[in-house]
Amino acid sequence: MSFPKTVSYAPAPAVEGDFCDANPRSTVNAGPGGLVVGPAGAIIGRFCWATSPNDADGAPATITNSGTGAPTGFLHREQQGLITPFLAESGMAMLPGMPATLFKSGGFWVRNAGAGAAAYGNKVFASNTDGSVSFGAAGATVAGSTETKWFAMSVGAAGELVKISATPNG
Repeated sequence: MSFPKTVSYAPAPAVEGDFCDANPRSTVNAGPGGLVVGPAGAIIGRFCWATSPNDADGAPATITNSGTGAPTGFLHREQQGLITPFLAESGMAMLPGMPATLFKSGGFWVRNAGAGAAAYGNKVFASNTDGSVSFGAAGATVAGSTETKWFAMSVGAAGELVKISATPNG
């Protein structure tokens, strides 16, 4: 770790993927041996899609940050990220084969990867390439992304942390 170059007056409100509230939340049901991270790995704090191979119940068992259609769920931060790059200070990547839990509802912190700011009540769009989050009006089109059932619960410029929830009123 390099010598600190700045001092913040207040700690960061959260890390992407953290819970943002104590409201009810629910996970994606997975069969025996599922869900596990697929061969490409997965980034915490982003949306994921479940893919084949299937588990013993016939449900998709591996997850990835890329896909088409509605994402299967959100990958919450549970201290499961590993720091594998040489001399890296932090990491949000999960290695292939690690067990994972996807959430289909709840309140979470995400990083706004879109070009525009998030406004309260905007719909959440998941990138089909990497599962990152951007925001827009309901029914809008965001290139390379799929509209989800999630909503923005706070405001935030591009690159900032924003609260999201699967419940419109939080």
